[in-house]
Amino acid sequence: MTELPRLILTREHIQHGLTAKELARRCRSGALVRLRQGVYVDGGVWRALTPWDQYRVRVGAAAETFVARTIFARHSAASVWRIPTIGLRHPIHALTLQNDGGRSRAGVLRHYAPPAGLKCVRREGILVTGRIRTVLDLAAFTPFAEAVVPVDHVLKPDTEQRLPALTKELLLAGIEGNYTAAAARRVRAAVEFADPRSGSAGESYSRALMWVAGFQAPELQAEFRDDSGLVGYTDYYWDRVRVAGEFDGTEKYVKPEYLKGRTVSQTVVDEKERENRVRALGNGMVRWVWADLMAAGQLERKLAAAGVPRRRARSAQ
Repeated sequence: MTELPRLILTREHIQHGLTAKELARRCRSGALVRLRQGVYVDGGVWRALTPWDQYRVRVGAAAETFVARTIFARHSAASVWRIPTIGLRHPIHALTLQNDGGRSRAGVLRHYAPPAGLKCVRREGILVTGRIRTVLDLAAFTPFAEAVVPVDHVLKPDTEQRLPALTKELLLAGIEGNYTAAAARRVRAAVEFADPRSGSAGESYSRALMWVAGFQAPELQAEFRDDSGLVGYTDYYWDRVRVAGEFDGTEKYVKPEYLKGRTVSQTVVDEKERENRVRALGNGMVRWVWADLMAAGQLERKLAAAGVPRRRARSAQ
């Protein structure tokens, strides 16, 4: 888990030996980055963070500037829970318990939530909606393909944070009384589609985009063996047309749990060898990366070119 940088607060600037002019000068030079009025962070550390860690830091900066008790929700709560979401430029999401339309300003969107039955927890010094409510809110208020990502994630144990897996039954039980009928239908669709076998956020998003585009559901984590033994597992496999699919995220080339003591170059060589052995068994292979998922229609075009079949209409089944 990435260690987040310490926030530098204007109200504490005397403790850091910084005057207002010095803060402004350091911002101009890039030594500091201003996150919100009165909140700064070391510029070099900030630029080294991933976009999702930068967003988590912005949530913390917002928490430092609010005087009233604030419950963060949706993408903001997910960032504190380390639940993956899709997109890089989300606003800060917080709840209001007064049904007066709320106030959304300064990069913060406030959403009304009835206080009855609302559960929140304090994590890393920040009040956030509970893990179940956070995932359900994302399923209710984001597009289906994006909603599948956090739901897939919580169906597996989070070993890094020592959080248990949630069940679909637990998630579905959290719908009652919290959502409109339309929002409840969106939640059920995402939960019913979710699958804990998905290995990463990119794999989850890919699978959901495939479904939205009308492709047949693939087998996940398909096992391949040849005369030499176990070849490995592919992210997706369409047995009828003998096509394997692989999402190439950066994780397998940078994270220790994927590298398993290998160098990056050796990992690339091993991946190529694995693909060659899968192909030698008479299978086709199609690969894609994050850029393909972000470009409208690009994944659909790649899958179609590889011969991945579409779902048939019910009347043709």
